[in-house]
Amino acid sequence: MILKTMAAHRLSLIAFSVVSMIGADLAPAFAQDQPAKQVFGHIDLPSAGPSKSYGSYAKGCQSGAVALPTEGEGFQAMRLSRNRRWGQPQLVSFIERFAQDSQKIGWPGLLIGDISQPRGGPMLTGHASHQIGLDVDIWWRKMPDHIMSAQEREDTPFISMLDKSKFLTVDDRKWSPLNARLVMMAASYPQVERIFVNPAIKQKLCQSWTGDRTFMGKIRPIYGHDEHFHVRLSCPAGATDCKPQAAVGRGDGCDKSLAWWFTKEPWAAPKKDPNAKPPKPPRPMMVSDLPKACAAIAVAPSAGRLQTAVQSAYTTPAAPAATAPVSPSPGGPVPPADVPRPSTRPSMN
Repeated sequence: MILKTMAAHRLSLIAFSVVSMIGADLAPAFAQDQPAKQVFGHIDLPSAGPSKSYGSYAKGCQSGAVALPTEGEGFQAMRLSRNRRWGQPQLVSFIERFAQDSQKIGWPGLLIGDISQPRGGPMLTGHASHQIGLDVDIWWRKMPDHIMSAQEREDTPFISMLDKSKFLTVDDRKWSPLNARLVMMAASYPQVERIFVNPAIKQKLCQSWTGDRTFMGKIRPIYGHDEHFHVRLSCPAGATDCKPQAAVGRGDGCDKSLAWWFTKEPWAAPKKDPNAKPPKPPRPMMVSDLPKACAAIAVAPSAGRLQTAVQSAYTTPAAPAATAPVSPSPGGPVPPADVPRPSTRPSMN
């Protein structure tokens, strides 16, 4: 029986074998010696127990995760083979609520991309964040009028909102006021902390949005994100193990921090010293680099296979709170404080 399930459970079975041989108190030490993405990237099921986020969005894990259903009212989950549709209950509730609300403004339905792995943590490929069950990618592509097969969900391509023949320019043949209404609606929920979009999309919103701009500042420009927008929820109230980001500043973000993206600096290749030795490969993030609880979560008993989603009562988003406008700072364009710097900068071409 163990041999038949070894391929499906991989690291989970190894971890539980260690628990039985050396005792549960020493099992976390076994996990700590491993690269975190290899440990968490090969776990198929969430841990049993309370739902909690540990650490930060880009350095943490989660316990008691629940899976977003493969489809529901106003949404379908994509790329099911990745097994990345696990999140904290409040994130699953947000997605279900947002999907229903989006239909009220004429959006036909959401296509949901990556959330997190069953126990969060670093992924084998892709995201640096999405580690604590509070991030979700939502495609710009509209949901079709039928329930897609698993194969369709693997094969359906993304749609970029950019005109690839120009530098950082939204393609007006694809973008519409409805796209703007969708992302501005997402930003209006009080539990949403940030939304990441391509700088060109942020600029488009700044130039064309004529409605309430109260929550415009939550929408942050970042590399990529032309095929989806990334919604991040705040750490839940009282969640002392969840590490929040610094608060988004006041104002709409349509200032010199946005103008910086349209200079050469963000896209310039790093200067190379011809006399420098080749750099060493970066050290992988180890389980021991994560919050202490993550090693235990990695080897904790799994939740049952029938655990798929949380059903919770929705709360009505709070009314927008007025914010005073902020005058732009003097000087030239400046990089925003929360922008990550990639090791390899994208080309301007």
